[in-house]
Amino acid sequence: MKKIVLSFILIISFASCHFDKNIVSKAKKSGTSKSSDVVRIANDSLGYEVIIIDPGFNSWLAGNAKPRGFYSESYLEGRNQMYVTEWNNRASQPQLYNPNLYELRIDYNHNIHYGYEVNYLIYNYMIFFQITNKQQLGGFVPRP
Repeated sequence: MKKIVLSFILIISFASCHFDKNIVSKAKKSGTSKSSDVVRIANDSLGYEVIIIDPGFNSWLAGNAKPRGFYSESYLEGRNQMYVTEWNNRASQPQLYNPNLYELRIDYNHNIHYGYEVNYLIYNYMIFFQITNKQQLGGFVPRP
């Protein structure tokens, strides 16, 4: 199973069953994770797994994120594409942006159907990342 891991502690990686290419992005933050800070979603039929390990994300997701189904999948895909594009822009300019936040690029391919749950978790992680790190990856202030 291919994995998508979003974390300040581990790795962001997007991989496709249809492509041989693995693209990895990593952002670090000091600290350790607890099992309660792990959000895991697996879908064998899609061939993707999302693991998010970031202190505070699980409780933020439960308490602040809009419920599943609130946003359409196309909305989530559009926002994720925008956030990832800006993330990659910042990752390619470490002299301008904190290289500890944006170490490597993310390949989020809008031609790959990741499914609703994967897009939902990526979207909410990007919102969480922006709020907790006082970053703005889009043309507007992020809100849950």
